[in-house]
Amino acid sequence: MTPDVRPLVAGNWKMNGTRDALGEIKAMAEGVVGPLSDHVEALICPPSTLLYVATALCTDSPLMIGAQDCHQKVSGAHTGDISAEMIADCFGTHVILGHSERRTDHAETDHVVRDKAAAAYQADLTAIICIGETAGERDSYQTLDVLKRQLDGSIPDGAHAENTVIAYEPVWAIGSGLTPTNEDIAVAHAFMRSELVRRFGDEGKTMRILYGGSVKPGNAEVLMGIANVDGALIGGASLKAADFLAIYSVYEGLIAETL
Repeated sequence: MTPDVRPLVAGNWKMNGTRDALGEIKAMAEGVVGPLSDHVEALICPPSTLLYVATALCTDSPLMIGAQDCHQKVSGAHTGDISAEMIADCFGTHVILGHSERRTDHAETDHVVRDKAAAAYQADLTAIICIGETAGERDSYQTLDVLKRQLDGSIPDGAHAENTVIAYEPVWAIGSGLTPTNEDIAVAHAFMRSELVRRFGDEGKTMRILYGGSVKPGNAEVLMGIANVDGALIGGASLKAADFLAIYSVYEGLIAETL
């Protein structure tokens, strides 16, 4: 955890969820009501087909709803895409950008991610910018070089602590059940913090850096307690309210230790 930084627990549903899954979001919305929400933010990013209905379920809850991608243009002939303004129009507050699955499946470059983040800022959305190394890059000791390149290339100059969250997701750990060692995570997050401070000064000190990659209720407390880990970007474990809320609730103990 980073002192004086409010953690964020975010769920990425990816291409999962129909209307039948809205009950899980309703349970999450109810489950995050309480004193902990004054200290920890909670966010779910369902598929865009559920975005508007999901936000309606959270009217009386601190649970925020976001999207999983946006186009860099406001409108136009871009069949199948959604703009940041469309997300905001559905009362979404955040958008995940540059996830490794987007970078791989849709050949998104750092430049594309940077343009999408700038579009998110224009729509008053918070951009969750994902970075991380592949197994090959890790094995060849390029992790920090990759993180530096992606930080430099993917974050617009207009970034600050309120409109930007960084999510470190080692590509080889996503959905694999594998996680880096605690030391590896600490080193990566400390490096990212130093790079953010180098570029953005005091704003970089409080930009949230999430960890993602096989985060589960069983390992969340240890992972969230690592220095400069300011929350989690959760995949499969965010599909069920019980699992998501179990991860969110680890902060009851972690926050108590800092108060």
